[in-house]
Amino acid sequence: MIEQELAGSGLRTFFRICEQWRISPDQQGSLLGCEDRRTLDSWRRGDCAGVPGDVLIRISYVLGIYKTLHTIFPNELQADGWIMRPNSAPLFAGRPAIDLMAKEGIDGLAAVREYLDAQLG
Repeated sequence: MIEQELAGSGLRTFFRICEQWRISPDQQGSLLGCEDRRTLDSWRRGDCAGVPGDVLIRISYVLGIYKTLHTIFPNELQADGWIMRPNSAPLFAGRPAIDLMAKEGIDGLAAVREYLDAQLG
């Protein structure tokens, strides 16, 4: 029961962050490891029954990335726009962070989180 409650609040927060980041539904599915559009739509509507544990891990990374960006950048537009802007750091090779996160799944999310944490020093 607790895991389902966590999934519900985590997914609601995840989708709000995705709105702020302007992430497409396809990218949202990739971040969550869910390629089934019906399931993704069901989660968006609040049906959280049977949400796999790895989805909670993915959501945790997104929340951490969001928090770190809002710590690094002094204004909300900078923080929320960073994820979609091309990045010259070697990890990103000129691509936006969303590309790495969506393509590499948990590994990409972890890499972006680690990169941002290192920026905090």
